[in-house]
Amino acid sequence: MKRNPRAIFLTLWRCMKLQCPACGRAAIFARPFNVKAGCTGCGVIFKREEGFFVGAIMANVVATEVWILIVYFACLLLTNFGDQTTLTILFLVGVTFPLLFYHHSWSLWLGLDHLIEGLPEGVTRERRNW
Repeated sequence: MKRNPRAIFLTLWRCMKLQCPACGRAAIFARPFNVKAGCTGCGVIFKREEGFFVGAIMANVVATEVWILIVYFACLLLTNFGDQTTLTILFLVGVTFPLLFYHHSWSLWLGLDHLIEGLPEGVTRERRNW
């Protein structure tokens, strides 16, 4: 499905704000580390079949590895830290970054799925009453 650049930017912007990629009216997360089942605004389903969010986990792991490399090269080239200090910093990045990026990786994964094939709509209250 071909998308115009404005729609792509809008979807990614909504994902960065942790909002529904389809409508942008509702949050994706009910509370920290807990994805809602669906959007309360437009009715699309967030929680899909088992294994759907493996891509989000993979994106989180890859982003963490990239940040570890960036911090490592910054420590190597810009500082005179010893090996122990550098390893401590890298350990802290490796532990904290995935926790901080967790929500955004899931949100971006939902956004990419929305851009590629569209998020499926669930049964909303209005539809159940017909």
